[in-house]
Amino acid sequence: MQEQEKQERGFVHKNGVTYFSKRTERRILFVLTMFMLVWGIFECSRDLF
Repeated sequence: MQEQEKQERGFVHKNGVTYFSKRTERRILFVLTMFMLVWGIFECSRDLF
């Protein structure tokens, strides 16, 4: 019963600090990397035209 109540969440906020699971951290970094890549391509292509 306790195992069902203790579901693995993406993050935990404890003592004023937010802790992320490894999977959540990787997802966030992947999304930010893709955003920066698209932004860089957009900025570069804007300078060409």
